[in-house]
Amino acid sequence: MDPRWRALAVLTAARTSLGFQFQSVASVSPMLVEELGLSGADLGALIGLYFLPGLVLALPGGALGRRFGDMRVVTAGLVLMALGGVLASLANGFGGLAAGRLLGGVGAVLLNVLMAKMVTDWFAGQRDIVLAMAIFVNSFPIGIGLAQLGLGPLAAVAGWGAGFAATGALALAALLLLRLGYRRHPNDGAGVAVVAGSISGREVALVCLAGALWGGLNGSLAVTIGFAPTFLVLGGLTPAQTGLAVGAATWLSVASVQAGGMLAQRRVPAVLLMAGGCLLWTACLILMGLGFGSGPLLVAGLAMGLPVGVIMALPAAALRPENRAVGMGLFYTCLYVGHAGLPPAAGWARDVTEVPAAPLLVAAGFVALLPVIHAWFCRLAARRLDL
Repeated sequence: MDPRWRALAVLTAARTSLGFQFQSVASVSPMLVEELGLSGADLGALIGLYFLPGLVLALPGGALGRRFGDMRVVTAGLVLMALGGVLASLANGFGGLAAGRLLGGVGAVLLNVLMAKMVTDWFAGQRDIVLAMAIFVNSFPIGIGLAQLGLGPLAAVAGWGAGFAATGALALAALLLLRLGYRRHPNDGAGVAVVAGSISGREVALVCLAGALWGGLNGSLAVTIGFAPTFLVLGGLTPAQTGLAVGAATWLSVASVQAGGMLAQRRVPAVLLMAGGCLLWTACLILMGLGFGSGPLLVAGLAMGLPVGVIMALPAAALRPENRAVGMGLFYTCLYVGHAGLPPAAGWARDVTEVPAAPLLVAAGFVALLPVIHAWFCRLAARRLDL
């Protein structure tokens, strides 16, 4: 196998452990409520705690990768995820579960930042980087899907602690896979001898624009999936019908991520994928807000994944090889800000306006801005690479 695609296969398979561990609370939540007496707010806090460390650790995580090497930091991340799963499995209340989620979340941040950098190293400057990034990004929802299929039945047989322990075991399996199947890229740790702070202002500006795109897209996706159920129920759908529609839209978005990568491989311009996907998604959100039911949500699922590979390929155009680790830390910091900030902003808009469709319309506004930000990135980067 081509070394690039071998590396991608190993990294993608290993990263499924991240989505698997993230979903664990939701998968065993009925038992946590019944046996530990956790409230809905407790469950929400445990889910959110997993990504909370990213707000402060994404940038330092990139710096650690430059200082100590990608594989060493990824190894540390997987060990922390394994320990977090074990700690959560031994908990007897909310405090222990929270500690396990935070510890696993710290490891997940290191995994997110450095693995994205590792894939970028292998495919930077190649025509198939958009396809490679689309494949890599889909590892997270695949991990979530595996957890949805397996952790509930496992917890029913062996208890909820076994569900959390399984996430630690999968993290160790991912570590073994990396150790046996991954060959280091020459740029792994290439920045060890580079003076800290050598990343240029232009690189910072470019990667922050790319990060704004990634954070904006993921935050808008969270708003779409998070607020659509309540809105559709108010529109007359039953909870079961709403759950089916949202689930279908989520899986269609996974398929559209891959479709975007394949279209880019067939030389469909990145600008067209970005503009087409975002504008169609915007139109669907507006139609939903106007009361057109769940149909527009399903179409939105087909649109929202098209720009994903394009966005994930942008840091390769923005950063010199020796600055990719630190630059990906900036990129993922923007992701965590968008993921954490846009849903509360959308909820605030609903509370202030008392308009049920307000969150969807707020998301539509953010999504419509993404092609503008992409055009700004392309203009700033044009002298280095024709995007």
